[in-house]
Amino acid sequence: MNRFTFRYPVKQYFGKGCAEEAIKEELKNTGNHILLAYGGGSLKRTGLYDTIRSWLTECGKQVTDFGGIMPNPTYAKVQEGARLVRENKIDFILAVGGGSVIDCCKIVSAQSRLDEDVWDMWYIHHRLPTDFVPMGAIVTASGTGAEQNNGAVITHEEKKLKQPLFGAYYTFAVLDSDLTKTVAIKQVISGAFDTLSHCMETYMGKPQSTNLSDEMNEAIMRNVIRNLRLLIADPDNDFARGELMWASAMAENGMLKLGKQTDFQCHMIEHAVGAYTDCNHGQGLAVIHPALYRHLLPEGAEKLASLAKNVWEVTGDSLLETARLGIDALESFIEEIGLPTRWDEMGITDESLLRAAADTCFIMPGCCKQLSRDEIFEILKERFR
Repeated sequence: MNRFTFRYPVKQYFGKGCAEEAIKEELKNTGNHILLAYGGGSLKRTGLYDTIRSWLTECGKQVTDFGGIMPNPTYAKVQEGARLVRENKIDFILAVGGGSVIDCCKIVSAQSRLDEDVWDMWYIHHRLPTDFVPMGAIVTASGTGAEQNNGAVITHEEKKLKQPLFGAYYTFAVLDSDLTKTVAIKQVISGAFDTLSHCMETYMGKPQSTNLSDEMNEAIMRNVIRNLRLLIADPDNDFARGELMWASAMAENGMLKLGKQTDFQCHMIEHAVGAYTDCNHGQGLAVIHPALYRHLLPEGAEKLASLAKNVWEVTGDSLLETARLGIDALESFIEEIGLPTRWDEMGITDESLLRAAADTCFIMPGCCKQLSRDEIFEILKERFR
């Protein structure tokens, strides 16, 4: 493992039914002007919006709504949120939802305290914001682990780019498995696959020698696979929902990345596709992963073989065959849980968009093979046929 320093700022409230007590406790420490951020209509349809508003009112808070945050949050939406924070003198942001809402608010928190454009601040001037509006998160759709870190993925529609930005850490995160029942099971499945992808992308990074972080990672990947199967068989399985929530948090709270240079090439390719198609993130990852990993042979054979043996529990007659069997097991699992394996299953039928994505995605230094843009296009085309 490489050298590291680790400090973690996010307070965790975990457990079925923990949300009300956690929120009322934390609101004792906030100002009175709250920005309540959320996504589409599910929060209101399920009654959760009214419940949370009642908690805020009971605690004497004045609430400004920031709704309609889209699945792939745009830079324009970030600017809208920042304006609301300034105009309403917001003291605290409460993000309720999944990774999209939670990511968007990280950058709203930063932009609202800046006189300059936060995108240009990072991508042109290579500086990070340091002043933020405090925030808390209530997770209703787990999988991204976005509440655990200060990174966000934002789509800049004018630039046709879907790329990382960095904002604030959340003061606290509420992980109440009851709240995941407010979203459709297909969204839960997509989110859980995103967790598995985070784990694989960390695992495939450097160094590729056996280390404690990777051994912990193997346990979490096995946990995700097992509990996702249990949840699909019984969507009311509260234990499986809770396990998947905590696995999502563990994948992104930094523990698995200690001493590692992560890979995340699959994520960068999917982000680029998403910038042109606005596709579902977890589904896009499912389409890309098997094709990408086959292109990483033989350079990544050793680590892919470890993944095959220790997570998918398959073994061949050679290192390379074991690695291939592991990729086959991954693809079979994707089909088993009902995620797509081809672009046309997601309504993506224009090959030129895949070329544009290949030409604009980040090339990650932590990947075991430095892919050319033509190779990335070939990977994407394989899922097109």
